[in-house]
Amino acid sequence: MEERIEQLLLEKFQDVEYQDFFLVEINFNPANKKLDVFIDSDTILTIGQCAKLNRYLQNHIDENDWLGETYTLDVSSPGITKPLIFKRQYVKNIGRNVKVSFVEQGKEEGELVSVDDEGIVLEKEITIKKDGKKKKHKEMVQTPIMWEKIHKTVVKIKF
Repeated sequence: MEERIEQLLLEKFQDVEYQDFFLVEINFNPANKKLDVFIDSDTILTIGQCAKLNRYLQNHIDENDWLGETYTLDVSSPGITKPLIFKRQYVKNIGRNVKVSFVEQGKEEGELVSVDDEGIVLEKEITIKKDGKKKKHKEMVQTPIMWEKIHKTVVKIKF
């Protein structure tokens, strides 16, 4: 099922309206016939666009009788709680605060300031104490992180 849906979306993403769209994940539960399709865009992804893609997929599923009469289909963005998977998602989130968990161990938080083929760069403000004196000052520090060291990255929401 996942391969069929992926192929349909790849075809649809050739349309001018969807050229900057990409598939993030497909989850299908055969027990309850629930199909969740997570898509994203390099620019903006609206509810209306998700609804159009939902109808597009639903028409093909019904026409080919892939899931029978009763099933659930949801097409949406991954949402803020899902980890970033693709470089494209990192680029889209430059300027936002993220939390990176490392493959080995440990975590790093900060503002995502750049993304390239090597990895990402986070920036955060730290407080530095001057040589045992009571004086402190704040300094911005950038931390480069290589792709292979990243286990999971999630966007942090500010309230």
